Amino acid sequence: MRRRTARKRASRTALYLLFVLEDSVANPAKEAGEQSLDSQAGAPTSSLMSFQLQGFYAPNLHKSDESQNTVQFRTSIPFQISGIYNIARLTLSYVTQSLSGRTGLGDATLFNLFARDRNRACIGIGAVALLPTGESGISAEKWGLGPAFGFVERRVWGLFGLFDHNILTVAGDNDRPNVNISIIQPILSHPLENGRSVGASDMNIIYDRDADEFTNLTLGLKVSKPAKMGGRPVQIQSSYERNIY
Repeated sequence: MRRRTARKRASRTALYLLFVLEDSVANPAKEAGEQSLDSQAGAPTSSLMSFQLQGFYAPNLHKSDESQNTVQFRTSIPFQISGIYNIARLTLSYVTQSLSGRTGLGDATLFNLFARDRNRACIGIGAVALLPTGESGISAEKWGLGPAFGFVERRVWGLFGLFDHNILTVAGDNDRPNVNISIIQPILSHPLENGRSVGASDMNIIYDRDADEFTNLTLGLKVSKPAKMGGRPVQIQSSYERNIY
């Protein structure tokens, strides 16, 4: 029997603070050509060490007047092992408002990509893990593991690419539904004057393998503006997206 997944058709707005640190690791993405700060830091194959603090607010959910709010922290850290360039990214979330009324820490995701440059492109292949760090009622209570792939390519008009990661349940609470999903994230960024940029939002497209259907299909736009905080480069980003599925 197929497990039907509840859809949450909703509009969602987000505000980001993106702190970026230049890393000291020689990396292939820089060899692929100069990129804007936002283009480098926003892509999964980013060549910069970065720290993101994001706030996601959904004013309405599918067939409901209830709203939802989540705060998310994400860090990307490039490093080398035996001359091989790696990119590690950790994402943690905290739900402050939800349809169920529950709040608290959500599950964590961690991925590592081995990156190689190809002319003006950077390609990464690796793995992603789901860690059940969340509070009861928010966590999927499952351990997950799966392959990940990403690439970005710079053109005269900007940056484009794709990030695909797949989470398959390997352990966890047998009374909870398995997490077997594929998540595709398009990457698109166009630079403007004075370091500003416009492009696609996170736009996570989620396919549930157990339900054999898409559960999230979003369209969204993001604008970014550079700033400085304590002498460090910072990106202030705002986005709007809607789940159209």
